[in-house]
Amino acid sequence: MPASSTEVPEAVHAGGVALWRAVEYATVPGYRPLLLDLHRPADAPAPPLVVFLHGGGWRAGSRASFGPMYRGWQPSPFARLAAAGIAVASLDYRLSGEALFPAPLDDVAAGLRWLREHADDVDVDASRIVLWGESAGGHLAALLGLADPDVRAVVDWYGPADLTTLVEDAAAGGISAVDPAAPDSREALLLGATAAAEPDRAWRASPVAHVHPAAPPFLLRHGTADVLVPARQSQRLAAALESAGAPVQLDLVPGADHLWRGSPAAATEAFDDALAFAGEHLGV
Repeated sequence: MPASSTEVPEAVHAGGVALWRAVEYATVPGYRPLLLDLHRPADAPAPPLVVFLHGGGWRAGSRASFGPMYRGWQPSPFARLAAAGIAVASLDYRLSGEALFPAPLDDVAAGLRWLREHADDVDVDASRIVLWGESAGGHLAALLGLADPDVRAVVDWYGPADLTTLVEDAAAGGISAVDPAAPDSREALLLGATAAAEPDRAWRASPVAHVHPAAPPFLLRHGTADVLVPARQSQRLAAALESAGAPVQLDLVPGADHLWRGSPAAATEAFDDALAFAGEHLGV
């Protein structure tokens, strides 16, 4: 398990934002340092916190990216969250070329632990936390939100929800761009084997397996034309949450692809709606 780091560097202040960049939140012997960036509104004492988890198929990606459709945004999504009175911590985690599941989940849990341990040092209210992830990060945000009783809410954009049914859902959706059954699929690289070869491990790595009545509110958003993660995955998670009596909002975006590619309007609407959802549950 990752060991928490104790050092808190000085923040850099610019444009009304206090920024802690490349903070080492944990160490794992034999691996690279685990880093986070924290953006906090400089003039808001102890603001609530969004913890953002990047996508990249558990194989790539960086804490610096909110997704390719947000690359040219000025101000950035992180700055917009800060302008709304919300601090945002964006976390790196070990990728599948470095370690198998549950390593990335262990890492983001360690990041959440660091933020709580150092809340006073960086002046955030760690009793008010929303998890927000996209794609692989949405999958991790869902898992962490279902495991942590003190998370206020979860935003999950087009994240895999049931690794045991990805092949079935891809076939039903006519998705041929990727083959979830291939031994080099994103899911197989995460698990160390295909879901068919390791169904128990695939199930344990699936958010639908961990749904419970006390789950936090979820906002699920998925494009109906997603060619990488079938929209049926979010529908499965929404159905499981509803069946358990947990609050969930499922927004299916007609014609939208993975990452909101090719649709700046879908990207803008997704961000604005998620920001409003986070603000509602954080009390800002």
